[in-house]
Amino acid sequence: MKYYPEGVADSLLKRFETMDEIKAAMKSGDICEGKVLLCDREHNLHIDLGVCTGIIPHREGALGIQEGTVRDIALISKVGKRVCFRIIGFHRNENGEREVILSRRIVQLQCMKEFVEGLAAGDVIDARITRLENFGAFIDIGAGINSLIPIDMLSVSRIRHPRERVREGAMIRCALKKREDGKLTFTLKELLGTWEENAALFSVGETVTGIVRSMESYGVFVELMPNLAGLAELTGGLHPGQSVSVFIKSINPDRMKIKLAVVEAFGESQEAGDL
Repeated sequence: MKYYPEGVADSLLKRFETMDEIKAAMKSGDICEGKVLLCDREHNLHIDLGVCTGIIPHREGALGIQEGTVRDIALISKVGKRVCFRIIGFHRNENGEREVILSRRIVQLQCMKEFVEGLAAGDVIDARITRLENFGAFIDIGAGINSLIPIDMLSVSRIRHPRERVREGAMIRCALKKREDGKLTFTLKELLGTWEENAALFSVGETVTGIVRSMESYGVFVELMPNLAGLAELTGGLHPGQSVSVFIKSINPDRMKIKLAVVEAFGESQEAGDL
């Protein structure tokens, strides 16, 4: 079975028309997705099932909730978003109404056993960016299971914030860098093409756009592509993140160096959505 990041596979989104359909899905053990309508005071998640509302009890909201290693904010933040679940039963609430009981935790356990635990360093997977922090990008690697791409694994060039390379909600391809103490760390920069592959897209004498990535005493590093940067002479008024046009003076494949000259600087900085 293939496991997807939450909110990606529309085939998993279910809006049932009858209770019999819900019972059939429970019997077959289907993995489904639905939109979270509410996180109540007990941090139970209420899911739109179409014909009725389903409940993911707090303890079934995510791996780690029962163990205390995952905070309740991980559930609160799901309101308005799609989450995965399996239907595990029915019960009557205090008003005598029948409620459908769901479990997200069971799907995550299944994903861990059948997919995540089998990943080895170098394996390339599809993932979805869920949150950006100064230190890196959190990703959903399947069924809402989160991992991290550290900021230094997002780019060969130095960047100030992950938003300069990726944006929340985006689907990416990334590779498992290492597995340590049960935690998985992923990388993006190795999948951005080699220096040679990227340099072959440019020619001496061209004027192209780039982004200032760092200012050093000996020059300015300008990123032409996510895995390719060149060095220009120091120019006043520039700052990291700024867009510039540059003239390509030389390309030296043997030393993997590109010499540039800044032609013009622009006022706006570029981020992932603009690249």
